[in-house]
Amino acid sequence: MSNQMTITFPDDWHIHLRDNDALKTTVPHAAQSFKRVIVMPNTTPPVKNRQDAEAYYARIQKHIPEGSDFQPLMTLYLTPDTTPEIIEDAKASGIVHAVKLYPAGVTTNSTAGVSSLKNLYPVFEKMAEVGLPLLIHGEASDPEIDIFDRELTFIEQELKPLHAAIPTLRIVLEHITTKDAVEFVLGANDNVGATLTPQHLLFNRNSLLSGGIKPHLYCLPILKREIHRQALIKAATSGNPKFFIGTDSAPHAQSAKESSCGCAGCYSALTAISHYAEAFERMNALDKLEAFLGHYGADFYGLPRNTETITLVREDWTPPDSYPYLENEHLIPLGAKQVLKWKVK
Repeated sequence: MSNQMTITFPDDWHIHLRDNDALKTTVPHAAQSFKRVIVMPNTTPPVKNRQDAEAYYARIQKHIPEGSDFQPLMTLYLTPDTTPEIIEDAKASGIVHAVKLYPAGVTTNSTAGVSSLKNLYPVFEKMAEVGLPLLIHGEASDPEIDIFDRELTFIEQELKPLHAAIPTLRIVLEHITTKDAVEFVLGANDNVGATLTPQHLLFNRNSLLSGGIKPHLYCLPILKREIHRQALIKAATSGNPKFFIGTDSAPHAQSAKESSCGCAGCYSALTAISHYAEAFERMNALDKLEAFLGHYGADFYGLPRNTETITLVREDWTPPDSYPYLENEHLIPLGAKQVLKWKVK
C-alpha cells in the first residue's frame, strides 16, 4: 500500500465563502486547498445578476493570497424575478458559470429562493440554450414534510418533471444524501451530475444524534441513515464521472453553531481533501480519488483540467481546534480534535 500519492490539484464545485470580513479567512483557506471553486451566491443580499456577480468577484479578488492563481467561479441566485435576459447577460460576463436554485426557506440565506419551478421554465430553457448549468439544493420546502424525506420528495415532485421537460439543461444535484438521489442521477442522461460532501460520505445520522447532538455535524441536507451513506460512498468511488467533489464548506462562527440557532453547515475548506482520501481508502478506491477530485467536475463544466499537482502523504495529523474568524469569533473545522490519516504535503 502506497504511503504517498501525487494527484491533479483539486477543485471544489460547491463552496460558501460568505462576504466582506469573512473573506479574509475563507478565501485564503479555499485557495490553499483548491485551484478553482464554484462560489455559492446566497450572500446577504444574494447575487442576483451580472452586476452583483462582478462586484462580489472583485471583493473576493482582494483576499486571494499573493502569487496564487486561485480562481473563483461565480454563480447567480435564482429568484422568481430571474429572466432569460438576466441569464444571457450573466453568460456573456465570462465569470458566471452556473445558476443556483434554492427552494425558499430550505437552508441558510434561502428566503429569496423559489417556491415553484414551473413559472421559471423559460429561464431554464435559456440556460440550456446558452450552456449555463443549474445547481440544485434538492429539498422540498414544505415544512410538513419529514426532514429526512425532503430530498426524495423534491426529486419526485420537481426534478424528474424538469429533467423530462428540458433534457438538454445541465443539472448538478448538489450535496446528495440519499440512495434515491444516486439512483436518479444514474438514471438520468449525461447532462445530470451530482456533488458529494466529505461529511455525507463519512457520517450518518447516528454520528449527528447518538450520545448527544453534535452541532458541527449539523448540515442541510441533514445526514441520513447508514443505508444512504453506503449508497453515496459507492457512487463516489465507482469511477462514474457523474459524481464529483463539492464540499459545501460553510463557515459559521462557533457561537452560532453552538447556540439555539444551530446554524447548518460544516466547515471543511482546509480538511476536506484529507476526509475524502480517508473515505476512498475505506473502500479500497484510492485509485479513483484523483478523478473525483480533479477531473470529473472540470469535465462536466466544460473547463480544462488543472495541470498542477498536489501530493498526499499517509501521515497522522490533527486539525487545529479552531481558526480565527471575524471579530473575536472562531471557526470549528470538520475533523477538529480528530486524528486524520492523510495530509496534503
